[in-house]
Amino acid sequence: MPASSGNGAVTRSTLRQQIADALRDEVLAGRLQPGQEFTVKEIAEQYGVSATPVREALVDLSAQGLLEADQHRGFRVHEYSLADFRGMVEARGLVTDGMFHGLAKGLPLVPEGSTAGSESSTARTALSGFTADSPGPRGFFVRAGDPRAAAALAGVRRRGEEARRAATAGELNILIGYDLRFWRELGALFGNQYLTDFLHRLRVQSWVCAVQHLSRLGDLRGRLWSDHTEVVDALTRRDLADAHRIVDTYDTHSLALIEGLANLRAENTVLTTEGDDEKEHEGKKGDTAE
Repeated sequence: MPASSGNGAVTRSTLRQQIADALRDEVLAGRLQPGQEFTVKEIAEQYGVSATPVREALVDLSAQGLLEADQHRGFRVHEYSLADFRGMVEARGLVTDGMFHGLAKGLPLVPEGSTAGSESSTARTALSGFTADSPGPRGFFVRAGDPRAAAALAGVRRRGEEARRAATAGELNILIGYDLRFWRELGALFGNQYLTDFLHRLRVQSWVCAVQHLSRLGDLRGRLWSDHTEVVDALTRRDLADAHRIVDTYDTHSLALIEGLANLRAENTVLTTEGDDEKEHEGKKGDTAE
């Protein structure tokens, strides 16, 4: 019957998404390590479901860049390099800049030579923000003071407050969840679903890359970026220059933190390898002496 077929499709689609979300959380939490391999059968048995929705979920995650498909061995968690992380940070910065730039569309610039007392000086520059009656480009940002914009930004700010608390406490898994929701909801306010989805994908990938380094730190308190609310406050003031500055500072912080941890890991790996080589050499000398 058509009704049963429709319900079955919805159920399978929902199950597919649930499995994809659960596996994505496993990767983000570091419980599925970079390079770790598994099969459709193993995941299906783990969740007690059939192979079809599992295979579909794994294909979805592969399309998002989190997994790699191997025709003969199943799937493996994608291994991101430090160069990948640099590219992600640069790309997400460009997307965020584009979103913020969208807020400035249609804003009149202060003409050269205008004075504080002139009529045209009531307009603020695109980088400074909106005037009281400047129309926004799209979405909730219709006019400064629009109650819809205020309500939407207040909701995003609450996500930012939770992210800040998690960052301050060093609770990485909780931070990641709120951080992803914060940027997705903030991005949605700009009215371009393509940009929102792309930014979300970049942020998921950058977190996957970062987690493998951050998870080695015993105490993350004071190490994680926590200025989410400052971004919202800057946008609420229509101070786009300050919003850009905050995000640029965030990107610089992220790169410095992950690059430092990656380099430290590389140094430790070299020292461990050299130590193992020395032990092996001493062992061979002992065997020769005997």
